[in-house]
Amino acid sequence: MEIKASLVKELRERTGAGMLDCKKALVENEGNIEKAIDWLREKGISKAAKKSGRIAAEGLVFAKISENHKKGIVLEFNSETDFVAKNEDFKSFGNILAERALDSEVSSVEELKKLEFGGKTVEQQLTELIAKIGENLNIRRLEVVKGCCDTFVVDYIHMGGKIGVLVKAKGDSSAENIEKVRGVAMHIAAMDPKFLSKEQVSPEDLKREEEVLRIQFEEESKAKGKTLKPEMVERIISGKLGKYYEENCLNQQKYVRDDKKTVEQFLSPITLVSFVRYKVGDGIEKKEEDFAAEVAAQIAGK
Repeated sequence: MEIKASLVKELRERTGAGMLDCKKALVENEGNIEKAIDWLREKGISKAAKKSGRIAAEGLVFAKISENHKKGIVLEFNSETDFVAKNEDFKSFGNILAERALDSEVSSVEELKKLEFGGKTVEQQLTELIAKIGENLNIRRLEVVKGCCDTFVVDYIHMGGKIGVLVKAKGDSSAENIEKVRGVAMHIAAMDPKFLSKEQVSPEDLKREEEVLRIQFEEESKAKGKTLKPEMVERIISGKLGKYYEENCLNQQKYVRDDKKTVEQFLSPITLVSFVRYKVGDGIEKKEEDFAAEVAAQIAGK
């Protein structure tokens, strides 16, 4: 039977389910909107849709590497609470997502969601898991890193999945070198460098840092009642910029396991090509909610 667009719209507004799910529910129930609502609830689709507005800022980072270390992926899979992030179903699905991403040619979350296994797409299985667990879940981001003939990829997971790192390095992919690079991946997890090397610091970032340092120096000079010649000021700021590079650029940072060497010196003759660092919830604005109000809402069935 033909389903009018206005009926699909009404069902969508009443349940929060997707347009295609609403149309299918109406077709399955011969246009009866009340039965269609029940059908969506039975399938877990309506429940999952209602959860989708909640902020998912907890979760885990998953990383996988191919056996030959020529490809690696890292992804962030979010939940609303840390409690759910420890759920075995959540962790199992996250591992499956990482494995599917590694074994396929996907390069984005959108492409990953379209992959099929077990007769369903990743997106459909995610919707079912949301309904089962009772929290909003979100595949937030995915990064794929590929090596070639003279480069290799190493991964590292920190704090049980709260931070994940991929490092691409150039050199012989011997077991010894892989362990050396893994040590640097651990360093990245701990020290959170912003750039690979000082050459990657943009002119805009450098100018911003110079302005901050200049203002700081001027304020300190005023407080001490001192006035220095402009050339002396420039020399001091140049020295402070060197400290900025050391703190923010991976190659120039002191290696955490041997602070007598920089990361670049420690790795030589291996050289770093790139790195990716994911920390759960980075950049997500967590919503502060009144606990009593949330409990009342749940009791009311909202």
